[in-house]
Amino acid sequence: MASHREEIQTLASPDQVWDAICDIGALHTRLVPGFVVDTRLEGGARIVTFGNGVVLKEPIVSLDETARRLAWTAEGGRTTHYNSSVQVFPEGEGRARVVWISDFLPDSLAPEIGGAMQLGAQTMKRTLDRLADRG
Repeated sequence: MASHREEIQTLASPDQVWDAICDIGALHTRLVPGFVVDTRLEGGARIVTFGNGVVLKEPIVSLDETARRLAWTAEGGRTTHYNSSVQVFPEGEGRARVVWISDFLPDSLAPEIGGAMQLGAQTMKRTLDRLADRG
C-alpha cells in the first residue's frame, strides 16, 4: 500500500487551524480555496470538487476534537482503497504544525496523489498563514 505524508508549519494558532479543518463543508473557502472549488455535505460525507474537475465522495471516519484529528476515506476516484487523516499540533509561539497522511491503492497512483497532496499542502499553508495575519 502506498502512503504519502505532507507536513506544514503555519503562523496560525492550533485553534485557528483546527477551526478551519473541522468545518468539513468549507474546504473550498476556509482551507484550500482553488485546490478545492466546491464542498457540500451529504449524510456523513462531503462531496468535494477539486480544481482539476475531479469529484469525490469523502465519508468522514472520525472527527476527534481532543486530538484535533480528522480522518476520511474517498469513493469515486481511481483508487481501490483510500484513507487519509489530518492532524494539528502546537508548534510553539502560538503557531501550528499540520500533518496530512494518506494511504491508498494501487501503488501506481503514488506520483499523482503525492503531487496533488503537495499542491494541497501549499495552498493550505498560504490560506492558514493569511488567517493568522487577520488574527
